[in-house]
Amino acid sequence: MARPLTQIKEHFISTVISPLAKSGAGARHQTVQPTQPVPRLPNWLKSSGFIGLHLAVLAVLFLPNFGVSLTTLALCGFTYFIRMFGITGVYHRYFAHRSYKTSRVMQFLLACLGASALQKGPLWWASHHREHHRYSDTPDDPHSPHITSFWWSHVGWILSPEHVDTPWEAIRDWSLYPELRWLDRNHWIPGTLLAVVCFLVAGWAGLVWGFVISTVLVYHGTFSINSLSHLVGTRRYATDDESRNNLFLALITLGEGWHNNHHHYQSSANQGFFWWEIDISFAVIRLLSLVGLVWDIRKPGSKALVHRLEKPAHKTDLEAVAAAAQAPENEPAAPRA
Repeated sequence: MARPLTQIKEHFISTVISPLAKSGAGARHQTVQPTQPVPRLPNWLKSSGFIGLHLAVLAVLFLPNFGVSLTTLALCGFTYFIRMFGITGVYHRYFAHRSYKTSRVMQFLLACLGASALQKGPLWWASHHREHHRYSDTPDDPHSPHITSFWWSHVGWILSPEHVDTPWEAIRDWSLYPELRWLDRNHWIPGTLLAVVCFLVAGWAGLVWGFVISTVLVYHGTFSINSLSHLVGTRRYATDDESRNNLFLALITLGEGWHNNHHHYQSSANQGFFWWEIDISFAVIRLLSLVGLVWDIRKPGSKALVHRLEKPAHKTDLEAVAAAAQAPENEPAAPRA
């Protein structure tokens, strides 16, 4: 019987890690000891920053020409792009699904990039996402629009006191790294530093467009995958949930809109399985691999591409998977020396 999420209790853990430990190292090399939990703020106070950022968008009305300039719009677009990748390519594909590997230093830097989007820490984010996949579209799913409502799946669950804590049992692998636990507790630091940079670049207009508006746009782009990607779109694969593929959502989230693909093969670094399914996050991951910053990128093989197809499938899908079935299996990248 699935355990209710409301019974999840947070505890912080202290770890002695070998200096030789690397990303993906097994727990057998490490020792975990619990410590006493630190005092927590009331949930309403924790949510005040999230609500305040939405209200701060109104500051654009008090800026000369609404603060619009080539600099502020470029700053908004740039910070949206890098932070959306921090969520999609890092928090989601790396920390939640381990779809590629990287070094320990790069792992922390990528985690800081994800944290700059102000969607809490990598351990909180990835653990709740793993809970979503474990219980997808069932009563224990943290954010199913079919079990609750569109509002709850989009934003309500984030504001709920039920999901303040990190379900540590779902994130035992990454919780073994003290620097990630530190960042999870202090997840506001990268975002605050980014706000300062935006102000230094273009003053108050830079702060509003490059940080406030950009952050809110990243919020709702990300949240649309929890809500709309289980309501609107097409299904290629007969998964045990209501996940759907949606081109528009894929465009605004750098590839996350191919959600039915993702639920079919969760550990894949690419969610757009075919050339016409635009997946910018995967393109960035491939670019990082070309310069040696990431490796062992996981992709579905030909058998996975043709497994569990919905009947009747779209003609384009049938042609694509028929060609994929005749192609050799995708081979994993060679291990890094």
